[in-house]
Amino acid sequence: MLTIGDLTMGKGVKTRTKRRQNEETLTYEVAELFPRQGEWTEEDYLSLPETNRLVELSDGKLVVLPMPTDTHQRVVGKLFRLMSDYAEANRLGEVRAAPLRTRLWPGKFREPDIMFMSAEHADRIGEDYWGVPDLVVEVISPRTETSSGTEHIDRGEKFEDYRKAGVSEYWLVDPEDETIEVYVLRHGAYHLLGKWKTGEIAHSEILKGFSVLVNAVFGKQ
Repeated sequence: MLTIGDLTMGKGVKTRTKRRQNEETLTYEVAELFPRQGEWTEEDYLSLPETNRLVELSDGKLVVLPMPTDTHQRVVGKLFRLMSDYAEANRLGEVRAAPLRTRLWPGKFREPDIMFMSAEHADRIGEDYWGVPDLVVEVISPRTETSSGTEHIDRGEKFEDYRKAGVSEYWLVDPEDETIEVYVLRHGAYHLLGKWKTGEIAHSEILKGFSVLVNAVFGKQ
């Protein structure tokens, strides 16, 4: 014999099931409003609504980056402050941290963790996005239970993209190994300027005179 409780429970299950089906249908309908992967244009990309996720445009596809970890953000914050304070004090240019779109070439937008634009190239700074920076920093996110990490992208696709775009200097900061690698562009190819570990001092060629104790970046001073 069915009780009122049974009927109520059954009605609740049907309601939840119907709600899920409606949500799935709505999600699909919303997705149809946007271009398919591989068909995104700059106009489509720049018209995206604001989001708390970092979204890049590459070869007509949207690339949604993994959510950064606390360690990643701490390292980005420390290095950003050091670079920004130095560039401002010496009137060398501007330093920014993500989120800020960077247009490497038509149809290619990245979101570097940190970027420096020299005063000489101030005309590349736009309100909605930057042109090609003089220096880019990527802080490698480690592999976690919920993320595949960013090392394969930072050392692969982005390494090649920044080289191709003509970014003069590329910093790779690894919080797990506690190392800083600096690559400089010479004759169209990146060459390792240096790889520094804790206890050593990393330095820049493009951000004239800038050097930083690796311990300070990883919070070990």
